[in-house]
Amino acid sequence: MPRHAGEPGAIGSIGGYELVDRLGSGGMGVVYLARSVSGRQVAVKVVHAQYALDEEFRARFRQEIAAARRVSGAFTAPVVDADPDAELPWMATSYVPGRTLSEMVDREGPLGGRELRALALGLGEALRDIHQAGVVHRDLKPSNVLMAGDGPRVIDFGISRAADSQALTVTGRLIGTPPFMSPEQFASPRDVTAASDVFSLGSLLVFAATGNGPFDGGSPYVTGYQVMNEPPSLDGVPQPLRGIIERCLDKDPATRPQLAELQGLFGSLPNTAAPAGPGVAHLPSVPGNGNVPRGPAATTTADTTTAADTTATGGAAGRGRRVRRLLVLGAVLAVTAAAVPVYHLVSSPDTTEGGPGDRASGAGASASPALPAGWRPWRTDLTRAVKNESLATNVDSVDSGCVSGGTSLYCAGTGFTVARIDAASGRVKWRFGSNSQAAARPLGVRDGIVYTHVQPNEDSVYSTQELVGVDTDSGKRVWTRTIDAGHPAVLFDGGILAMSGEGEEFVALDPKTGEDLWRTPAKSSAGTACAPTVMGGAPYGICVNQDDPFKGDAGFLRLAPADGTARELAELPLLAEPLGAVGGQPLFALRQSEESQSDNGRDEPYRALLQVNPDNGDVVRIPLKGTPRGLPGLVGTAVYFVRPDGTVTATRADDGARLWQKGTQVENLSAPVLSTKYDHLYFANRYGRLLALDRKTGTVQWTTNKLTDPGTSAENRIPSTLLVKDALVAVAGDTAFSTSPDRAP
Repeated sequence: MPRHAGEPGAIGSIGGYELVDRLGSGGMGVVYLARSVSGRQVAVKVVHAQYALDEEFRARFRQEIAAARRVSGAFTAPVVDADPDAELPWMATSYVPGRTLSEMVDREGPLGGRELRALALGLGEALRDIHQAGVVHRDLKPSNVLMAGDGPRVIDFGISRAADSQALTVTGRLIGTPPFMSPEQFASPRDVTAASDVFSLGSLLVFAATGNGPFDGGSPYVTGYQVMNEPPSLDGVPQPLRGIIERCLDKDPATRPQLAELQGLFGSLPNTAAPAGPGVAHLPSVPGNGNVPRGPAATTTADTTTAADTTATGGAAGRGRRVRRLLVLGAVLAVTAAAVPVYHLVSSPDTTEGGPGDRASGAGASASPALPAGWRPWRTDLTRAVKNESLATNVDSVDSGCVSGGTSLYCAGTGFTVARIDAASGRVKWRFGSNSQAAARPLGVRDGIVYTHVQPNEDSVYSTQELVGVDTDSGKRVWTRTIDAGHPAVLFDGGILAMSGEGEEFVALDPKTGEDLWRTPAKSSAGTACAPTVMGGAPYGICVNQDDPFKGDAGFLRLAPADGTARELAELPLLAEPLGAVGGQPLFALRQSEESQSDNGRDEPYRALLQVNPDNGDVVRIPLKGTPRGLPGLVGTAVYFVRPDGTVTATRADDGARLWQKGTQVENLSAPVLSTKYDHLYFANRYGRLLALDRKTGTVQWTTNKLTDPGTSAENRIPSTLLVKDALVAVAGDTAFSTSPDRAP
């Protein structure tokens, strides 16, 4: 990896060590391969210049050095030298050649048999040495495990905690990597014990055995909710390892096994791969596909755990519905370190191969559709070859899709951040972003600029993300702003609403220049952990208690579009999920209970709607008839609840009356999009199967067969639909395609 101008490597040495190469970077610093005067190879971590001026970061770095020096064992990388008081603080550890566990699994697939057993035993010994030194690691994750030839090494004690160390956790900030954090790290981060590392070990072993974590919620705050409240997804984990992991992932720290017992259990694991767990499909073994356990007698597994779905909410195109579902809770979880999550959706039972031109059933409307000039049905592959296979896997897992602007689409795909696609022909006009950037669904298009997030390449404890404006004609970057990574920006009528890099202020940005329009403190009577949202085109904020986000109420703020003046409208239950606005009045769906029912929260019951008057803050409670279940989405003046099994329930927003309920038999549908010309609701599933329902009655108008080979990411990517004029555009897997909204035979 090349050195960058201005880094210590450009000088050639630091602390007497010659810098040979740049190994990587994280939230706090850059890691170099270096050589001592005697020729000994070491890994030198140098703190970023901006953090070197921050005494809190210097104190944390001193704590990391002290913790790493206390730990000495065969499965850690010992400190050989350090200078926390240098102009750029640095630390040198023994160099361990080898890839991280994350890189190995991404490139070669999950581990099995002897490799998995050796990993479990090695990590158990590493944690034993760490805990015997009186240290809790607190960030055990795949990218902090180096796979050396003689066993794994646990590295990076940047947020570790020694029993006698100073508590440096900042109020309101949770520190760690959410998919691998323990429940107590979210609930009481100052009080974690060695049992927290046991929980993280369980999550890490699930990743090693399946390629996916047990809590992949689609965002840091959704994942945090799953870690604290929902059972882990363990499909694909073989027995007897599965039973051991279940004990490690117990929500109660006191009931988790001790390391001594774990070592005995790990020692009894088989040296050959066991059959996969329940609900797992067996596929032909293909090396390097990212889903094949390696090792003797390995069998291939595919995780079929369900997770988030996506929709556009209140003008915030592309925000995950599960993200919206926990926006209130998510305000506090400004955990800016998060690995990019992988989405999983259960397959439709339809196995007939076909394409978007295949018609199945139903009668269409008689009106002629208004289509883009020169339109014809098309299909476009969103992928682009990438040099690093693990980057493609990373990109596939992002919440991707398209937004429309005039007669063009702006889509996310593998190996680029945004591509402009002609809505009439499907021809790609330009692609923006490098092969190493994650492809996140664009926010939207306005005045010749398309807006998108560029995710950081590395998960880290302190990280931000870039919000980028891209010229729609040239595909060139117009402006860039750094914002808080824990909260996506949203478009409102007049600007872009985001959180500042530290999450302490709401910031409105000029869509043309990216410069500040206004800033306002992020706080309410409920707390100061806040998240931005847009409902009915207007900017709002939702704030919860920063110390305990899962108790109390949430403060709902109205932000004046002109100057950001904040006015608290109401306190809302944490179970209230923002949907959008009807007649300019924000609308929330109120879950029945805190307990997740099934399918990772995608099949939960709802008891009421809450409508808030934006002028005086009056809240009207609208009871729901029949307790609908599924993920709710607001379209016009109706709320549609979509269950994983394909059942759709339509409810009137003004009085909560049920309009209709239809079992479509098409599983894992996208959010609906409405054609006003045909009065149809359109859906897609993850394999590109399309469905049209009559808006008034729910009657199935037509369906299609699934796409032939939608791409390798169909298992992970969330489907989506939109309309360009009357042309229906869907994204499934690696494929975007367009068809006529009138599909009658």
